[in-house]
Amino acid sequence: MTSVIRKIKRDHDKTIGFVPTMGALHEGHLSLVKEARRMCELVVVSIFVNPTQFGPMEDFNKYPRDLTGDTALLANYNVDYIFVPTVDEIYPPGFNTYINVEGVSDKLEGESRPGHFRGVATVVMILFNIIKPDFAFFGQKDAQQTVVVKRLVQDLAIETEIVVLPTVREESGLALSSRNKYLNAEERQSAAVVYRALKAARAEFKQGERNSDRLIEVVRSVLGTEPRIKVDYVSVNDAETLEKVERLGENPVYISLAVNFGKVRLIDNFILNRNKHTGPLSQLPQ
Repeated sequence: MTSVIRKIKRDHDKTIGFVPTMGALHEGHLSLVKEARRMCELVVVSIFVNPTQFGPMEDFNKYPRDLTGDTALLANYNVDYIFVPTVDEIYPPGFNTYINVEGVSDKLEGESRPGHFRGVATVVMILFNIIKPDFAFFGQKDAQQTVVVKRLVQDLAIETEIVVLPTVREESGLALSSRNKYLNAEERQSAAVVYRALKAARAEFKQGERNSDRLIEVVRSVLGTEPRIKVDYVSVNDAETLEKVERLGENPVYISLAVNFGKVRLIDNFILNRNKHTGPLSQLPQ
């Protein structure tokens, strides 16, 4: 780790773009790398499967890992540094300091996966302290994660700008995810019902529906056509505070969901009312 820090500090006068990943890279990750390369003079990609964001019954040990394939992919994108720390380098013996971003961490994924965002916020803070990036790049698929990280940066006065890029999808509409590797080709096509469900709700919204319960019903109805889907939650939340919204007004909201497709957990979201907002969320992708 020390050698990486020295190298990055040597280039401290350059604009640093940082893409934090857990590896098993796909086109969604690479879209972040492309934008970092476009915007920044120096691009750093980290690959670290973070144990503190996994619950005791989750898939940390089975999470897909392919460091050789990942580094080969990144070689095509002129990445300056690939940072692959060990667990002991990030969490040395005796480590006992964690970050809780209250208010936006205990809903949605945070409710279903207690402690998840404590692990996310902590590792992001450690990585930001190591890399000291000017810009950090995240995908819209993990919408709640982007809200948590933005709040972390704001509250702790971190001099890093968070850039959120659109969800990259397969041809069927299924959001790209490292966990999609658990699905065979037929299952991937069936799992695209998640996208169709959100798309149906967006269509209802465009036709004038503003009652969140009705939009949630539309999503659940479409999901119900796929017998292998088990719904964890479908929710409509303010895009800044993540507070539940009963009736949509002028502010942007997320309509988001989490489902289990067999043993694979899938999450996805759309933003509604994006174009009506003139504040800091006006650049959020659809």
